[in-house]
Amino acid sequence: MSYASIIVALDPGEYASSRVGLAALLAHRLNARLIGVAAWAPDYPRGIGETSIPVGYGIEEMRQATLKELREAETVFRLAAQPVDRVEWRSDIKGSVAFLEEHSRAADLVVIGRKGEDDSCPPIAAVSPGDALMALGRPVLVVPPGTDRLSASRVVVAWKNTLQSRRAISDAMPLLKLADQVQVIQVTDTANRAELDDVVAHLALHDVNATGIQRAADRAGTAAAIMEVAKEAGADLIVSGAFGYSRLREWFFGGVTRNLLEHAKVCCLMSH
Repeated sequence: MSYASIIVALDPGEYASSRVGLAALLAHRLNARLIGVAAWAPDYPRGIGETSIPVGYGIEEMRQATLKELREAETVFRLAAQPVDRVEWRSDIKGSVAFLEEHSRAADLVVIGRKGEDDSCPPIAAVSPGDALMALGRPVLVVPPGTDRLSASRVVVAWKNTLQSRRAISDAMPLLKLADQVQVIQVTDTANRAELDDVVAHLALHDVNATGIQRAADRAGTAAAIMEVAKEAGADLIVSGAFGYSRLREWFFGGVTRNLLEHAKVCCLMSH
C-alpha cells in the first residue's frame, strides 16, 4: 500500500493553513496528489410562529457570504500547498462531514484538524475527528492545533489484538516503512510477549525497524501510557485503532480513543 492521494480538510479556523502545510509536506515526500476539501452550510435562522424568518429573507446574502468563505479557504489551501506539484480543490455548500465522506473515495489518507481551545472555527464548519473516523472508511490523520509538520521519523504504535489495531498498522505502513524507529507498545498486566513479538516480526518483514515494549496498566490509564512512551521516544506520530460505536445518532468511543483524540500532543493516525 502507498499514499498516492491525500485529502486535507479545511475550515475557516486559524489552524487550517498549518494543517495544509503539514499535509503538503507529507504529499511532497510521498509523491502523492493533494486534494483540499471544504464544505459547510450557512447557519440559516430558524424561528417559530411570529418569530419565524420569512422564506428568502437574507438567505441569498448568507449563501453568498458562505461562498466567499469557501473561496478564501481555497486561497489558504493553494498558498500552503505550494510544495506539491499535483493539487486539486473541491468545495460546496453542504455538511462538512457528509461532503468529506463523499469525496474520501478519492484518497488513501484523510488529514483533519483537532479543534483548539482558542480556535475561532464555527462548529457548523468544523470536522469532528470522531465523526470522520466513523464515517469515512479511510485512515484518518488527526493533527493537533498549530502543528505544521510531521517527520514520522519516530513512531509509536499502540497495540491491542483487535481488528482496528491490525487495520491501523496496515493503513500506516507507508509511514512506518519510512520511520527510523518504531516502538510498538502493549499496555498489559501479563508478561506474555507472544502477541508483541508477532507484530514486531511482521513489521520486520516489511522492512520496518520496530521494537516492542510492554507497560503495566495503572491508574493513569492506557492512553496516558501510550502518550508517555511517545514523549520518551521523541515521537511525533501515534498509530492506533479507533474503537467506537453509534447509538441514537451519537458516537461513543472507548476511553483510549477518546483520550488520544482529545489530549494527544502529537499527530495520531487512526483507523476504525
